Amino acid sequence: MQLRDTPGLPDPSVQPPTVAEAGDPFSELRVVHLLARLPRGSAVRVRDIVDRLNADYLDWSFSHDVVVATIVQLRANWSSDYRNSDGIVLRDGTAGPELVIEDSSRVDPWIVRQAERHHAACEARLQAFAIEEGGAA
Repeated sequence: MQLRDTPGLPDPSVQPPTVAEAGDPFSELRVVHLLARLPRGSAVRVRDIVDRLNADYLDWSFSHDVVVATIVQLRANWSSDYRNSDGIVLRDGTAGPELVIEDSSRVDPWIVRQAERHHAACEARLQAFAIEEGGAA
C-alpha cells in the first residue's frame, strides 16, 4: 500500500502509561536493572529506588509494593543460589525499608544473570504475542 506524506501530522508513537505489576518480567527487568547499578554495601531507601524508577521511566508507574516484591524475589533467588541471606538484605530503616546489596565480586555476575533471565522472559512474551497476533510465524 502506497501511503502519502501529510505535512503537520503528529507522531502516533505516543504510548499509554504502563502500571508496573509484581511478577511481570517487563517490570522486574527495569527494577533489577536499577538494582544492579546501586552502590554496594550501603543502605538505599526503597522509596528512593521507587522515585528513581519513576523518574527514569516516565511512561511507567512503579509502586513501593512492586519494588519490594521484586527485591523479595531476588532475596529468595540469592538464598537458593548461595544458601545465605547476606547478599540481598531488606531491612527496616529509620525512614522506611532499606536495601543493602553485598559488596563482593560475586554480586555483579549473579545480578546480571537475574536481569538476563527477566530479559529472556520479556522476549518470550513478545514472541508469543507476535505469534498470537499473526505477525510472526
